[in-house]
Order: sequence, then structure tokens, then C-alpha cells
Amino acid sequence: MRPRAESEVQKVHRDTTFSASARSTRPSPVTVKPVRGRADRKEFIELPYRLYREDPMWIPPLRSDIATLIDPKKHPFHHHAKVELFLARDGAGKVVGRIAAARNELHEQMHNEPVGFFGFFETARDQAIVDALLDAAGAWLAAQGLTTMRGPASFSLNEECGLLVEGFDTPPMVMMAHNPPWYADLLEGAGMRKAKDLLAYYRSYTEPPARLIEFERVATERYDVTIRPFDKSKFAAEVEAVRTLYNAAWEKNWGFVPMTEAEFNFIAKQMKPIADFDLVAFAYVRGELAGFALALPDVNQALKHMGGRLLPIGWAKGLWHGRHIDAVRVLTLGVLPKFRRTGAAEMLYLYLMRTATRKGLKRAEFSWILEDNFAIRTPMENIDSSVYKRYRLYDGALPRAGR
Repeated sequence: MRPRAESEVQKVHRDTTFSASARSTRPSPVTVKPVRGRADRKEFIELPYRLYREDPMWIPPLRSDIATLIDPKKHPFHHHAKVELFLARDGAGKVVGRIAAARNELHEQMHNEPVGFFGFFETARDQAIVDALLDAAGAWLAAQGLTTMRGPASFSLNEECGLLVEGFDTPPMVMMAHNPPWYADLLEGAGMRKAKDLLAYYRSYTEPPARLIEFERVATERYDVTIRPFDKSKFAAEVEAVRTLYNAAWEKNWGFVPMTEAEFNFIAKQMKPIADFDLVAFAYVRGELAGFALALPDVNQALKHMGGRLLPIGWAKGLWHGRHIDAVRVLTLGVLPKFRRTGAAEMLYLYLMRTATRKGLKRAEFSWILEDNFAIRTPMENIDSSVYKRYRLYDGALPRAGR
């Protein structure tokens, strides 16, 4: 991509106008400005509810959850990050796109690389809008001294991330992304290139495969692997054990950034009302804590009917449809490196499978998993699951080319 002149990169907050290569016969200017004030923040939050109005697969998130996530005073991600939100408007002033740029200082420290992130990416189907949004986010990140822009991640890989590129025929499960198929074309048309794919596996819950039963026998006899459920009476201590395992088991993974105590406690507090603690389990090898697994009921099946609001009757719809949830998402499953050949991972999967089946849950998604993480992909295939959705993270060099 052709570098911008340095003088342009410095103009981070200046309105940036581009000639739209729109699909209409008459192009209109696209203007991108940083979000300023309550009205802009409201439009930033509202845009996807308009863009996805006719998409039966989209699950509207609670507006209050998005408002909390983007509020520096409320979400602990902002304690170690700088964030700028942008809105794109057409010539008539209508909001037609949005994007967030984030500098995550913990990522830079962990990986020693000058990478910034873009997220909350939504747009009308117009290459000029995408070019303008990425240029605005890229200029802001470049002015922070960063040389690569990665995303989408809202705001990090510990939150919702990845662009859906395969598997558009089913709605996303809880905390997973959804977007139109043509988003990939627009990002790639703007010069973004694949950095890594994230995979979602799927399995119907029927009888456990024979090979998994054999893993259980070997793991129990040879390594004394045992599984126990989460103890709600020791909630704070159990959450801290999960955080310690999470940060240790994932520390060598591509792009991983450990959660701070504040972030982990914040997410635990958010999950507590929707979690089924029978679906959270710890693995031990010869009495030593070795790993954990966390599955969440697919509350998206209830959120779909709530319209993005708890009031006035969204909460009642959520309660009603929540009674009929038939799926879980295995959100995290990690085993410490020294225990990864003991069968602990397979026994955690077996525990979740049996527990979910007992509760009447009929299917599960295991997500997300790095495409080259065969230490986890192999156990996935050992339980006869298969990839059914693929998400992509993109990289772009900074400063981006102007259009």
C-alpha cells in the first residue's frame, strides 16, 4: 500500500472526506469524524440495529452492554488502552458506518510488536465508506506510533473478535460475531490481508464416541485425572483459579493478552446471571490443578427476541425464551502445558458432554480455536466435532494509503 505523507498522518482528528466509489450511479462524499458527545455515542450504538434489520441471523446485543463496553469510566479494558470511536456519514449527514481504533498497551508489552486494533466495524455496502473508516482508524493508530492495524476485535481477542467468512446459514452463539458475507470483500478491497483464522467447531450431543470413553479409561488409570464442578460457595476463589489457569494455559497462544484481575472480575460479574455453574469444571492430574472448562448456555436464543433492550418487556421475553435454550457454547477449555498429553482435555469435554445431555442440551459449539492450534483441534476431532464457522482477523500496514 502506498504510504501517506507524514503531514497527513498527523491530522488524526481532522475530518477526512473521500470520493465514494459507490454502487450508485452518482457518488457522494463520505465524512468520518471522531465520536464526540452523547448524541454521537447513541448513533454509534444504534447503527447495527438499522443495518441488520432484515438479517434473520443477526442477534441484537443489549444496548446497555455496548454502552458499558465503550465507556472508559465503566469498562476496565480502558485502564490499559487508548480508544477512539469514529462515525462515517454520507453527504446528507446520515450515519453509514462506524469503527473503533484501540491501542492496547498490554498487547504491546506481551508481544513486543507495534500493533493496534480496529473493531466495532459496521458499514453500508460501499467501498468508499470502508476506505474512509479504515483510513481514519489507521491514521489515529499511526499517530500513536503503531505500524500495523489488526481486527476486527471489539476491543481485544478477549472480547468479540473476528470477521465471519464461512458459516452464514446459522445465527451466532453467545459472544460470537456475525456480519454479511460481503464485509470480507470490502476489507480486502481496502488492502487488508489475512492474519489468522479462528475456528468454531460443532457437535450434536448424542452418545459420547467410543474413543472418548477410551481416553477416559486411560487418563484415569495412567494419570489419575479427575474432574470436579465449580463450587459456587467459594465463588471469588474459584474465579481467581480460573483466571490463573486461563492466563497460564493461553500465554503462548498467538495474539493472547492476559486479562487483568479487574477485567476478569468484570466479565465474571457479567456472566454470573447467565452462567450454569454445572458447566464449569476443573481438571486435576494426580491431585494437581491442571485445567478448566467453561461452557455457557446459548443465551443468544433469548436475546434474539429482546430487541436489544431489557425494558419495557425485553426482560420478560428473555425469561420466556430462555426456558427453551437447547445449545451451549464451550467458551474456554485450557490445560497447562505439562498436562496436555494426559487426557485431561478429553475428560473435560466428556464431563461437559454428559452434563449438558443430562440438562436437555442437544448441541454445542466449541469456539474459538486458532486454525494452527492443533493441541486443541486434535481433541476436537477426537470427539467427532467438525468446523462449521470460520472467522478471520486481518492485518493492514500503517500508515494506510489514502484513496
